[in-house]
Amino acid sequence: MPNWLLPENIADVLPSEARKIEELRRALLDNFRLYGYELVMPPMLEYVESLLTGTGQDMELRMFKLVDQLSGRTMGIRADMTTQVARIDAHLLNRSSITRLCYTGSVMHTRPSGLHATREPLQIGAEIYGHAGLEADAEVQELALASLALAGISHVRLDLCHVGVLRAIIANDEKTKHCEAALFGLLEAKDIPGLKEISSNFDDLTRNALLALPNLYGDGKTIAHARQVLPQLPGITKALDDLDSLIKLAGTTDVTVDLADLRGYHYHSGAMFAAYVPGLPNAVARGGRYDHVGEAFGRARPATGFSMDLRELARLMPSAGRTRAIRAPWGKEAALCSKLEELRRSGEVVIQSLPGHENDQDEFDCDRALELENGNWILRKLG
Repeated sequence: MPNWLLPENIADVLPSEARKIEELRRALLDNFRLYGYELVMPPMLEYVESLLTGTGQDMELRMFKLVDQLSGRTMGIRADMTTQVARIDAHLLNRSSITRLCYTGSVMHTRPSGLHATREPLQIGAEIYGHAGLEADAEVQELALASLALAGISHVRLDLCHVGVLRAIIANDEKTKHCEAALFGLLEAKDIPGLKEISSNFDDLTRNALLALPNLYGDGKTIAHARQVLPQLPGITKALDDLDSLIKLAGTTDVTVDLADLRGYHYHSGAMFAAYVPGLPNAVARGGRYDHVGEAFGRARPATGFSMDLRELARLMPSAGRTRAIRAPWGKEAALCSKLEELRRSGEVVIQSLPGHENDQDEFDCDRALELENGNWILRKLG
């Protein structure tokens, strides 16, 4: 096997793509800052118990594990950064006020999360801690849409769901509680025959509600339809009211509702959303409320946030144009070095030609040259 061959769904990022990703990362972090979000940098490795807190079996299957040579304990390479940020808020910052945190960094997956997905996403996200009201959910939703707009993506479909619907159905029927995980999987796959089989001995009210969920998909009118076909349980009523409010707060954004799209069911505690854009089969951003994750770190805090993969998002953007640059001769004369420093301080890219080599830079367009004329270094336009 060639030693340059990379594992499946793992790839290098070459110069033009890397520049596009990095410029997008800076723009998003700067925008998070304008909303009042503080940057944190969690470690790549932690003990698995910490990384898996409140995330369910799905995250455990996605995580690479190794043995710590110092302690002998099992460590994990993070597959998601949200739990780490929740730990920072609950245990390290320990603030009583509302806290807004943002983050970015590589995560690793044992398997790709979707069609053509990388196993090394470059995750970026933002979280709000300390406010249980829908105002925080609305802010996170707004920030996710603003982030996509910064990437030049104007047409976004926001898909909303709420874990409270299924949890209210399960809490109302003791027979369903032993098969909650199976119900979640069948609903996510919209497997109606499977739902009919597993619910054959459930109460009629519960069975009819479960069979209705896969078909409760569509625009905002889906909420009104759900109120008619689902049981009038307090948990369901609250969940539908939350979704109705978030649809109104989304403004002119194209919004759909899918009450069976329960990805992250074991992790989330309220409203969830996924953002889809043309040209990409997977959701480009996912978010939602997860109020209970902080409990394992000693302090339960209301929490909501979102994250996205910068590498996936950058692929939707047009190719980056070549950067204008200045070509300069090699030399260490004081006047030349002073001129190079002056130009670079002003933001210009200046490339010195090494002896015996011509400039052949795919990433840069040397449209000007620094030349010595009458004892002075001047810029001359090329071509």
